[in-house]
Amino acid sequence: MTMTTRAGFVALIGEPNAGKSTLLNRMVGAKVSIVTHKVQTTRARIRGIAMEGDAQIVFVDTPGLFRPRRRLDRAMVAAAWGGAADADVVVLLIEAHRGLTEGVRAILDTLKERFGDGRRVALAINKIDRVKAEVLLALAEAMNAAYPFEKTFMISAERGHGVEDLKAWLGATLPEGPWFYPEDQIADLPMRMIAAEITREKLTLRLHEELPYQLTVETERWEDREDGSARIDQLIYVARDGHKGIILGHKGETIKAVGRDARVELTEFLGRPVHLFLQVKVRENWLEDKERYTEMGLEFKDGD
Repeated sequence: MTMTTRAGFVALIGEPNAGKSTLLNRMVGAKVSIVTHKVQTTRARIRGIAMEGDAQIVFVDTPGLFRPRRRLDRAMVAAAWGGAADADVVVLLIEAHRGLTEGVRAILDTLKERFGDGRRVALAINKIDRVKAEVLLALAEAMNAAYPFEKTFMISAERGHGVEDLKAWLGATLPEGPWFYPEDQIADLPMRMIAAEITREKLTLRLHEELPYQLTVETERWEDREDGSARIDQLIYVARDGHKGIILGHKGETIKAVGRDARVELTEFLGRPVHLFLQVKVRENWLEDKERYTEMGLEFKDGD
C-alpha cells in the first residue's frame, strides 16, 4: 500500500508576544530543524519543521504584526504578510486575556483585504488559562463574527493544552505531495539562528519599549564540548553608543539577567547544559545596511 504524504507551509501570524515562538517550539518539539536556504515557493525564512503522521508541516517565519514606523519595521511587517501569502494555511494567534485589540482588528482588516480568495485561515486563542470559560466563548464568537475562520482552537502554548489538536488539523489540511525536506534534517547552523532569536527575545522582554527593534543578535561561535555541553558566544549589535549602556545596565546587571534567562531557555530547548557568553557592540548604521536585512531574511524597504 502506498503512503499518501502531505506537505505544506503554515504561517503563524499575530501581534508581537502573542506566543508564536512558544507555540512553534511546542509543535516542532525536539525535531526542531531550521533551514537557511530559501525554497522557491516561499519568500520568508523557514522557522521549523514538524512531522504529524504522514504530513510534513513547514512553518514560515512571520515577525509579529504591528504598526510600522521605521524602515526595519516596514521590512518586518512586509515579511510577515509575505510569509502568510506564501503559506497553504494561516493561523492567527491571539491572547485570551487581551482579546480583540486594536492590533488584532488591524490584522483582521488586512486578512480580509489580502485573503478574500478563500485562503484557509484558522484562529488559535492562546493563554486560555488566564480567563474564565464564558469570556473565552464570547471572544471566540466575536472573532468569528469579525472574520470567517475555518476553525477555532483554544490552546495554551506554554502548557501544551489543545496544541496536539491544532497540529493534527494542520497535518490533515495540508495538500497531498512529497515532503520538502528529509525527515531527519536537523542542521547546526540554523540552531545558531534560534539561539540568537531566544537572546533577542529576552532582551526585548527585559528592555520593554526602550529598544524594541534597534538591536540584532548574532551567534558568533558554537562549540559542542566533550562533556555534552555547548559553549555559545553571541554578539548583540546596537545602532548607537548610548544604547550600549542601556543593554549593559547598572554594573552590568541587565546583560547578566538577559544572559541568565537566555541560558535557562537554551538549556531547556537543547536538552543539555549551555555556557552562554554575550558581548555588546555598536554597529552604527545597521538599520540602514542592506546586508543585515538579507541575513535576517527580510527585504530592504525603501521609502518614507
